[in-house]
Amino acid sequence: MKHIFQKGSGNSEKVLLLLHGTGGTEQDLLPIAEMIDPEASVLSVRGNVSENGMPRFFKRLREGVFDEEDLIERTKELNTFISEAAEEYKFDRSNVIAVGYSNGANIAGSLLFHYENSLRGAVLFHPMVPRRGIDIPGLNGLPVFIGAGENDPICSAQETVDLKKLLSEAGAEVTEQWEQMGHRLTENEVKAAAGWYKDNF
Repeated sequence: MKHIFQKGSGNSEKVLLLLHGTGGTEQDLLPIAEMIDPEASVLSVRGNVSENGMPRFFKRLREGVFDEEDLIERTKELNTFISEAAEEYKFDRSNVIAVGYSNGANIAGSLLFHYENSLRGAVLFHPMVPRRGIDIPGLNGLPVFIGAGENDPICSAQETVDLKKLLSEAGAEVTEQWEQMGHRLTENEVKAAAGWYKDNF
């Protein structure tokens, strides 16, 4: 997968896995990573799927409706890629914390839904429920931050409520931050995520 890896400074063993939104690139969330943890290593990935020339992490049938088969396949691909990158760049696979926005948050959520111990934690900006009606692996005590818009036209508030419930029932410790800026990623959300991150890592 097309990606950027930047080795962290100091003694930080943490790795931020950056996952952009639809139409984004591996450059998009680098400033966000800097705000959340300037010392962590960064593995920023570009989605392998193209929708009308816009990179995404998995296909969708239409706005808000995922192609589940492709989602499962692409989640497996990403999980394998993280393990391969850990070997190549010599970082600890168990220290990866995802930071995803929109489509990137959805594939990060899908990692949690499908693979036990795939992430040490996750920052999900404007995510949806990746899949419903499946058994989620145990997420005992796993910290998850969700940034959401009460008036988000793409990802309804109910999606956030449902996602929090599903993750919490699997044992995750979920923190929410609600904004009133639609689907936009706000500075407030990022600052809240940075504070949450300091408390948890």
